[in-house]
Amino acid sequence: MELAPERKASVLIEALGYLRRFRHRFIVVKLGGSLMDNPGALSSLLEDVLFLATAGVWPVVVHGGGKSIDRASAAAGIITRKVLGRRYTDPATMEIVARVLRSETNAWMVHEARRLGGRAVGLHTGAMQPLYGERLQLREKSQQIDLGLVGQVHRVDVDLIRDFTSAGVIPVIPSLAYDSTNLEPANPEAGWLNINADTAAAAVASQLKAEKLVLVTDTPGVLLNRKDPDSLQPSLTDSRCRELIASGVIEEGMIPKVEACLDALASGVGKTHMIDGRLPHALLLEIFTRTGIGTEIVPDNPANSKPAAENTRHE
Repeated sequence: MELAPERKASVLIEALGYLRRFRHRFIVVKLGGSLMDNPGALSSLLEDVLFLATAGVWPVVVHGGGKSIDRASAAAGIITRKVLGRRYTDPATMEIVARVLRSETNAWMVHEARRLGGRAVGLHTGAMQPLYGERLQLREKSQQIDLGLVGQVHRVDVDLIRDFTSAGVIPVIPSLAYDSTNLEPANPEAGWLNINADTAAAAVASQLKAEKLVLVTDTPGVLLNRKDPDSLQPSLTDSRCRELIASGVIEEGMIPKVEACLDALASGVGKTHMIDGRLPHALLLEIFTRTGIGTEIVPDNPANSKPAAENTRHE
């Protein structure tokens, strides 16, 4: 049903304060999971990102591509192996991950953003590579866990990203980092590390000192009962999230997402959000309305919180 003219005007006025607040501020948007297999939802989300850029906000997109990588690996006869919930990445798998993320997923997203009338660029090659990392070291029961070419981001080329955003161009970054310890500098293709997309987005948001980090998922947000959409938590604090993880309410695949949000908050990101990207214009509704549509996660420390005018949600 179409909104009445006066309702349309009130929506625009409500958004005006946020547009002023976020102008020339970074908002990092992570896209991934099953959404990458939904071109319609992905196109709608990119349209929201274009709106942000047109309004003077500086959006940065970080994406994964798990399902496409699974299919490409299966076609190559490679069996996907998970270690502590992460994809074990040998050189053959890494070659597929890099090809799918750069040449397929990233290329499609940049092309689609341009088709929608925006300006976008894929950052993932040579001098246009913004993420640098090192192999992820995990231990379990005093044993070193071998994850292969799985990494963590330790440096983000902030100036490279800023050069594009300040010119109105949207950076689109796959969840790949170049290994700073690569022993084959003459062969750049040998230097890739596979990065979890949530943690990659958190690292980008942290080093950019972004206003917001928005993780776009295929669930409404954090639910107290996964089977009850009405148990959605509109707003959670850092400490409340840790309680929900400890009690098992936040579990399985939601844990790394929430932990990525908490890491970003600890590094100075203003607010973090989780939203359902299948809903039309979910990104704009979360950012530019008081109630939002997903879950926001905010710091415990009031000194790091936004002014009371923005903190209008309640559990």
